[in-house]
Amino acid sequence: MSIAYPRRQRQLESLIRKLGLSADAPIKWQLLDLALTHPTVSESANYEHLEFVGDAVVRLVAAIVLWETYPNCPVGDFAAIRSVLVSDRILAQLAREYGLELYLLVAGSATADKVGQESRLADAFEAVLGALYLSTHSLELIRPWLDPHFKQLAAEIRLDPARFNYKAALQEWTQAKYKILPDYRVVEIYQPHHTQERFLAEVWLHGQKLGEGKGRSIKAAEQAAAKVAFLALDNQEKP
Repeated sequence: MSIAYPRRQRQLESLIRKLGLSADAPIKWQLLDLALTHPTVSESANYEHLEFVGDAVVRLVAAIVLWETYPNCPVGDFAAIRSVLVSDRILAQLAREYGLELYLLVAGSATADKVGQESRLADAFEAVLGALYLSTHSLELIRPWLDPHFKQLAAEIRLDPARFNYKAALQEWTQAKYKILPDYRVVEIYQPHHTQERFLAEVWLHGQKLGEGKGRSIKAAEQAAAKVAFLALDNQEKP
C-alpha cells in the first residue's frame, strides 16, 4: 500500500531501487517512511521504535554472515568483528553509500548539526532495516544487498586484527552477564629505549583482574587487555 504523498512515495521507491530491490517488493511503505523520519519532525511518529527492531536485525545479519563465511572462526573473533560491523561508524558509512541522508526527514537545529550526523544516519539505517524486516517478518529484503557489504568488511577486518573491537565485545558480555561495565586502569610504562609499547592497561570486573595488555596508545593497550579478558571468559563459557 502506497503512502498518501506521491512525491514521498517516489522518493522511497528510488531508495529501494538503490538497494537493488524492486518497487513491487512486499514493502510496508508507511513503515519505511517512518524509518526515515527523525524525532525532530514528530515526537510520536518517528524512527525510534523501528531503530530498536533494526538494532537486533543488523546484529543477526552480521552474526549469520560471519557464521556462514567463517565457520571455523573462534567465537571471540566473531564478537569482536561483529562489534565493528554494527558500529555507528560502519552503519553511517553504509547509509552514505546509499544516500540515505537524501531521504531522511529532519527538522529544526538538527539540520545544521554536522556532529550528530553520523549518529542520525546510523539510527536511520537501523530503522530502515527494522521496517524491511517487519514488512515480511524475514530477512529476504535485507540480506541480498547487506550481505556483500558485511562479507567485504569482515574480510578487511580479519586482514587487520588491530580493527577487531574486543573492548566493545567485552563490554557487551559484561553488560549482558552482570549489568555493569569493566573498569580499565592504564599506566604509562617507563621506556628507557622508547619501545613501541608505551602503555600498560589492566581490565577489572568485580574486583578481579580479567586481563592486561600493552600498546603504543592508551586505546591500543585497552584493546589488548580486553582481548585477553574476552578470550579467557569465552574459554570459561565453553563446556
